[in-house]
Amino acid sequence: MTAPRIALVHATPLAIAPIVEAFRKLWPEARTTNLLEDSLSGDLAAAGAITPAIVERFVTLTRYCEGCGADAVLFTCSAFGTAIDAAKRAARVPVLKPNEAMLEEALGAGRRIALLATFEPSIPWLKIELEDLAAHRGTELAIQTRAVPAAITALQKGHADEHDRLIVAAAAEFSECDAVVLGQFSMARAAAGIPARPGRKVLTSPASAVVRLRQLFQDAARTSGMESRQHQEGLRF
Repeated sequence: MTAPRIALVHATPLAIAPIVEAFRKLWPEARTTNLLEDSLSGDLAAAGAITPAIVERFVTLTRYCEGCGADAVLFTCSAFGTAIDAAKRAARVPVLKPNEAMLEEALGAGRRIALLATFEPSIPWLKIELEDLAAHRGTELAIQTRAVPAAITALQKGHADEHDRLIVAAAAEFSECDAVVLGQFSMARAAAGIPARPGRKVLTSPASAVVRLRQLFQDAARTSGMESRQHQEGLRF
């Protein structure tokens, strides 16, 4: 499959441009579609937790994307981990959490991880996902977290430079770590302003997710090609 169709599902319009740009740079052959459901974040904040109704909405969104011909679904909203897990179980196509690929990269960088987010409810879920991944590998982590809500407020008001400045300032608090993880898709634009330091990675969700999805489809195509060759060879004998 040379041009799979990837459905991108967003809870905020701020996430759209960063992931579209990541696909343009890293996997331009993929065909992307965008589905925005911007009541999700407000409903989560009002409920205070992921409710059964919110879970069902994620399942419904995933099935809708499948019905529209998606070959994979990528959610870009990082505060809905358990709801996306339910969508994965209900789906027939690959479903990717926004940060799972990035968090695995972070584990590969080392045990000292700084986790930054501009939507504060994302932090507990990101931390749980990271700790769960580490537990499966038998790894102990030293995780530090920092919420920068003023940054997303600035971005929503159109003050992109202020958004970036606040994130760069927050990242500067974590000079002694192996990875700085930017937990929202909308934060990716600030990554270039974070000074490089030896032994420290700066990771963003869009880039990691696109690389993971591209690899997934490349692996599937390679496996399909091998099976086809084996079938043809079997017919000759």
